[in-house]
Amino acid sequence: MNTKQMTYLIETAKTLNLSRAAENLYISQPSLSYQIKTIEEEVGFAVFDRVGKSIRMTPAGEELIISLQRISRELQFAIEQAQNMGERYKDAIKIGFQARTSLYYLPKAIKIFEEKQPSVQIVPEIQSPNRFINSFMSKELDIILLPKEEAEKLTGVRTYPLFTSQIYLLCQNSDPLAQKDLITTNDLAHRTLLVNGGSSATLRQVQQRVLSSVPIHYYNSPTHDFTLIQVASDKAICLSPGYLNDHSDQFAWIPFDCPEQFEFVLVTHKDNRTPSLKVLIDILVDLYDSSMRKF
Repeated sequence: MNTKQMTYLIETAKTLNLSRAAENLYISQPSLSYQIKTIEEEVGFAVFDRVGKSIRMTPAGEELIISLQRISRELQFAIEQAQNMGERYKDAIKIGFQARTSLYYLPKAIKIFEEKQPSVQIVPEIQSPNRFINSFMSKELDIILLPKEEAEKLTGVRTYPLFTSQIYLLCQNSDPLAQKDLITTNDLAHRTLLVNGGSSATLRQVQQRVLSSVPIHYYNSPTHDFTLIQVASDKAICLSPGYLNDHSDQFAWIPFDCPEQFEFVLVTHKDNRTPSLKVLIDILVDLYDSSMRKF
């Protein structure tokens, strides 16, 4: 199956209408039908069921389309990054992390880095933790940001301490709690606390301690973005590691009185001694050291 045929399948799956898909692809319907039949013969199963004049995806077809969409996105990303290299860049450093705010000073670091290493491009890749760890271990990424406890589970790596993030209460600026300099567990009594949301084991431990210590309601949140919406709508408050603070001043972030913290490190492959990689690490470490900020 070639890339053009992948496009044919993805567009047909999107419209579930051969005539419309063919029109969007600028080919004739008979040509599209022939291509789909050719692909189905190649893969050995039906991608679409024909039901009268309409079509629907088979279970196997649905799985194939999901994979093809992912491959298509990754291929497009690879092409675009290669185009970005062009004549300006001779090399690239790919760095993976889980959220834009996880590396708040990365944009500033990139600016400084390009003054020192103008021929090397920094390519940020924001992915789920499991995915970017897998990408890193298969050497698709050169450097990643991880909690120290997670980094210690990896082999063949080198780590560089970057910052320590404490836990904060996240609430609206108009909330009476926003006027405090430090939040205690007792301050949360009779409020509604958002819990889970992809929380780490450390944060869940703090959440459960609060729930068991004071009379408080709780509300399960599937993601941090969902949590932010609930806080913005004044439905609840939450406890969050400070590295997720986007510094937009939309919410109040008040330190929470607890001993738990998150130590974050930059992780590289032990056998990767590329000089430009060390330059980037030194810049990031200097920026975080000079910030005098505990996240």
